[in-house]
Amino acid sequence: EPGPGGAEAAAEDAEPAEPESPDQCLSLLPWDRFSAWLHCVCVVGFDLELGQAVEVIYPPHSKLTDKEKTNICYLSFPDSNSGCLGDTQFCFRFRQSPGRKVSLCCFLDQLDKDLPVYLKKDSAYYYGYVYFRQVRDKSLKRGYFQKSLVLISKLPYVHLFRTMLKQIAPGYFEKSEAFLEAVCSDIDRWPPPVPGKVLQLPIMGLIMKLRIPTYRDKPGTTPIVQNMHQADAQISMALPTVHEVDLFRCFCPVFFHIQMLWELVLLGEPLLVMAPSPAESSETVLALVSCISPLKYCSDFRPYFTIHDSEFKEYTTRTQAPPSVILGVTNPFFAKTLQHWPHIIRIGDIKLPGEVPKQVKVKKLKNLKTLDSKPGVYTSYKPYLNKDEEIVKQLQKGVQQKRPTEAQSVILRRYFLELTESFIIPLERYVASLMPLQKCISPWKSPPQLRQFSQDDFMKTLEKAGPQLTSGLKGDWIGLYRHFLKSPNFDGWFRSRQKEMTQKLEALHLEALCNENLVFWSQEHTEVETVDLVLKLKNKLLQADREHLPVKTDTLKKLQTHINDIILALPDDLQDILLKTGT
Repeated sequence: EPGPGGAEAAAEDAEPAEPESPDQCLSLLPWDRFSAWLHCVCVVGFDLELGQAVEVIYPPHSKLTDKEKTNICYLSFPDSNSGCLGDTQFCFRFRQSPGRKVSLCCFLDQLDKDLPVYLKKDSAYYYGYVYFRQVRDKSLKRGYFQKSLVLISKLPYVHLFRTMLKQIAPGYFEKSEAFLEAVCSDIDRWPPPVPGKVLQLPIMGLIMKLRIPTYRDKPGTTPIVQNMHQADAQISMALPTVHEVDLFRCFCPVFFHIQMLWELVLLGEPLLVMAPSPAESSETVLALVSCISPLKYCSDFRPYFTIHDSEFKEYTTRTQAPPSVILGVTNPFFAKTLQHWPHIIRIGDIKLPGEVPKQVKVKKLKNLKTLDSKPGVYTSYKPYLNKDEEIVKQLQKGVQQKRPTEAQSVILRRYFLELTESFIIPLERYVASLMPLQKCISPWKSPPQLRQFSQDDFMKTLEKAGPQLTSGLKGDWIGLYRHFLKSPNFDGWFRSRQKEMTQKLEALHLEALCNENLVFWSQEHTEVETVDLVLKLKNKLLQADREHLPVKTDTLKKLQTHINDIILALPDDLQDILLKTGT
């Protein structure tokens, strides 16, 4: 059966033309290689007069608007109540100010195309990866040294940037500016972030080895990057993943509610995560977003959100229903401001349990008044599916046997993946049936349209080909589908499927045109009709290039040859005009 890679996988046999080698593309200008990975590096410090302030932006030509700088300032420091002494790592996400052009856009889009849908960059948002240090220092007026090193990037590669910061931040705090310059010039020598290749990224004497997943990878499998022995003195370090968080550790405090949380995330329900520090809030939000993988979570999510955020008013207003968004917060103020939200997860310090967690009931929202409330899930939501006791037993057994947390995370990730695939496969199967048959594609007519999605028709398919084929879970699956079809996640998933299938139809139409004797056709028709055909074919070629249609390179070459042959059969004056005409 097609898994969540359905139509994409079907288009594999018609791979688009490869771009010129990424290394060639990125030898254009200084900082182009750097820009493929990061937007910039910021240092945020604390000034007694000004409060938080961006002290350094590197490279110096990087552009940030005032609004973006303000967001970065407030999101790079833990709230004062978090009491984070020592070093803390976390991440945040913020809106990009509108109207900015991205250089290298075309090249990065080409790379983006090969990524799994949940790793594609979102053009409207940046990620901030933070290494914050707070230590006592009697020589300073406040008695504390407080500073954050922040990587700003479009890429959601949490584990990669976290590992990188762990390597470079301590050196920066000791050696300052020159060290930061050296780090950035190292990054500017990195190969581009091409999915599916084993990449070697040198950073201050260390080589990080990693592989970015592609949409062709079987969901749930991670090809292992071997840690090869380096002949020279450089130490190498293989990263098992670029983007995954420690799932079991994050879900430990809400162990008994994982299935209900999966439903809430799948349905795009408003979710508030209250945690004691940005590290815990950001990890939990990222774990929630990833639990419906390989589906993409299509609403907004903020791993760490503060009262200074530019969207604070928009997200906390009581004049309308809470938005479809997942917020991670640490400020006790939110316990009051957002107590009208329907689902709140309260997390204590994340510790791995030495013993089996006790069964915890879902708590009533009215009992949540302050951040001192006991950890747990506060909601009146009734799950659609019956509880899967098996996964709880399996993880509890792991705790008793002191199974490593990585192994527990693998079990949990597989459980979420199987649950999501059981849910999405019937939808994939139905949507594939909306594709017109290949025999309906005529070279002389526009490509046929996809048939309309009908909720009633889809529901009828569930009786024989529903999730019961792949999942033993009982419950109100029909109710869950009805709710899902109204959610932003369905909307995002269906739009991307529609686009994919429409492009497939365009590609098949191009192939049908190529298989015709177009020169013979033009000889049978008037000059006006022939010129019209040439212009249409040229537009088809432009569209194939612009939209990266899944067409074989040979097909495009063949079509270009057809165009040239038709033009050469025309009178000289027309030939001159058509050869000069781009479109």
